[in-house]
Amino acid sequence: MDYLEEFPVLIIDDELHSDTAEGRASREIVKELKTDDFIVIEALTARDGVHAFLTHPHASCIVIDWELTPEAADGMLTARDVITLIRERNPKIPIFLNTEKLAISAIPLDVISRIDGYIWKLEDTPGFIAGHIKRAAKNYLADVLPPFFRGLMDYVEDYRYSWHTPGHMGGVAFLKNAAGRVFYNFFGENTLRADLSVSVPELGSLLEHSGVVGEAERKAAEIFGADMTYFVTGGTSAANKIACLATVTPGDIVLVDRNCHKSVMQAIIMTGAVPVYFIPARNEYGIIGPIYSREFHPRVIMEKIRNNPLIDDPASQTVRLAVITNSTYDGICYNADLIEEQLQDVVPYLLFDEAWLGYARFHPLYSGRFGMHATDTAGPTVFATQSTHKVLAAFSQGSMLHVRQGRGPVDHSRFNEAFMMFTSTSPQYTIIASLDVAARMMAGHSGRFLVEEAIEEAIVFRKKMVTVAEEIRANPLPGGDYWWFTIWQPDCIMDEETERALPEADDTLLRNSAGCWHLNPYNAWHGFDGIEEGHAMLDPIKVTILTPGIRPGGGMEELGIPAGIVTKYLRKSGIVVEKTGYYSFLVLFTLGITKGKSGTLLAELFRFKALYDENSPLEEVFPDLVRQYPARYSDRGLADLSREMHDHLKENGITDLVRQVYAALPEAAMTPAEAYRRLVRGAVTAVPVSELEGQTVAVMVVPYPPGIPVVMPGERCTPATRAIVDYLVSLQDFDTLFPGFESEVHGADVVVGDGQRVYYVYCVAE
Repeated sequence: MDYLEEFPVLIIDDELHSDTAEGRASREIVKELKTDDFIVIEALTARDGVHAFLTHPHASCIVIDWELTPEAADGMLTARDVITLIRERNPKIPIFLNTEKLAISAIPLDVISRIDGYIWKLEDTPGFIAGHIKRAAKNYLADVLPPFFRGLMDYVEDYRYSWHTPGHMGGVAFLKNAAGRVFYNFFGENTLRADLSVSVPELGSLLEHSGVVGEAERKAAEIFGADMTYFVTGGTSAANKIACLATVTPGDIVLVDRNCHKSVMQAIIMTGAVPVYFIPARNEYGIIGPIYSREFHPRVIMEKIRNNPLIDDPASQTVRLAVITNSTYDGICYNADLIEEQLQDVVPYLLFDEAWLGYARFHPLYSGRFGMHATDTAGPTVFATQSTHKVLAAFSQGSMLHVRQGRGPVDHSRFNEAFMMFTSTSPQYTIIASLDVAARMMAGHSGRFLVEEAIEEAIVFRKKMVTVAEEIRANPLPGGDYWWFTIWQPDCIMDEETERALPEADDTLLRNSAGCWHLNPYNAWHGFDGIEEGHAMLDPIKVTILTPGIRPGGGMEELGIPAGIVTKYLRKSGIVVEKTGYYSFLVLFTLGITKGKSGTLLAELFRFKALYDENSPLEEVFPDLVRQYPARYSDRGLADLSREMHDHLKENGITDLVRQVYAALPEAAMTPAEAYRRLVRGAVTAVPVSELEGQTVAVMVVPYPPGIPVVMPGERCTPATRAIVDYLVSLQDFDTLFPGFESEVHGADVVVGDGQRVYYVYCVAE
């Protein structure tokens, strides 16, 4: 229990440093606590106490002087206010009131119901009071650790000799080599000693979901509102495949979001299923919009099935599963309840790929917009796969697969066969422990306030970006232009039947009302025509920043700054964004966000604007780029490069192209499984992308950004989908013209020769 000493006791008492009987008694209590190695944080005012609690949420006990003197500088905060705030954030931490016995009768009932006891420091001895505090702190901390992590810590702290895998045996092997010693020092002894194997029965089995790991999964199911939860150590890629292989067999029909992650398509290849696609919208920035609600109508789905050339007899093939990305990479999430209702008679199983939405259950803003929402209807069985490591607090590759039972049966024993196909017999225990802790962090009130803090920070940043733009227009920077970055978000908010610009809208309304973020048909800001009211909303913590170059509603401006140049600069400055498009980039405000992070981003955007306005030499802005490609970038300024790149994209009509490339699907010539079989057998040939028309592609072609397939295995490019060929050729030409800013295209092999980059794609040999 040595680690418990790291949790401080917070004492909020304005007489702590006073030369009074009360002050001397308080100092004696602090002395007694420190004698037992308890860390004590002292706060002399109510506001100081609030700040101390917010910066030390791991406190183990709080003692508050009921007679705290309200001060004008503190906003006249009282002890009652402090208790209310603490209880909103943490309903379990022990709180003791320091008061006189005679004063108890005057304490309001709402305060009495929120505290754990009283301290009379002038009547009991300092040692007794300190012991009382320590006992309460230890009782509280005894339940702070979730089951698997507690078991892992207990096992590691037993200092046992290891006679089992892994071969480094608690890190000892690394100490026998210089490189190993550096590795050992970098990661630390506990990390390496916690790297265990399935030979440790005390920790249960991930494959059998037994022992403390099984208990941890059951606790996670309670927290996330699921009937069953599975810890997945291969990321959501593995979780998606588990859900698909547990429900789909060869020849089954799967309804698939064309905006699906490639892991879903890989699962369709593995199962031999026939995909039928939902088509998402797309705007002029290339931002992936929602699937329109009408796409989920049973009549529309049956028409798609009848028109699919791979389905000979729709009546003989079963529609088994629907897969929907929620939220999209750009932060659009659906009315999940309505989708379930629309599909309840169409499919027995529904998979929401919620890789980027694992926090939705914990804040009312997202009510009804995530897979594990509460429901009384007997709809499809719902799976939700979540990348816990992406948006909550878990190690990379740590994901969860949640199940809510519906009309599609999920038998654990049979389902677990699919789980074991994608789970190592030697899983990484630290990933499991991080999932266990991530779930515990979201339990109770903690989850809401962790998410709320991220939402609040995102709203502050969104508002600040708009006000900066207004200030620049009113007072241009010396030598600078009027331009500034904009945010992809609603322009105006309805606030108590009054329309207000977003910066003027109430923060509480923006934080709690989903209606503020709806993509409505009468709003132009989102760029998606014909969208149904209330069907989709923008997640405020996913902030898409737009760079100059595209007119609202479409068309390219005379001058522009491609986003790749901005994010390359930010990366050089230590800021790594999540995704970069042609004229947009995405930043995430997740649980780990701080005011310092967003403030630094804002400062660097100001710095970029100054460098652009001055046309600063690329030798200063991107020295590594110039050193690597001197002939291409020497004697050019930042504005020169931006203008040249923008002109190239404008000449190629990139805004129209990114819409057209997803507007029509290629022809389905064979199932993805058959195309993959041809690939494995070598019955394929590498074809330059400029010659793809008329070819049946054997691989998935996925340009990054945005990471969405333009061609699926088994699809044939036709004159109707010429935009796909033109788009891939434009990427190829861009890479040649702007080295150092190359695209990433999965499924395409790049051959470089004579200063040219040529993309080749494997196609089925005729």
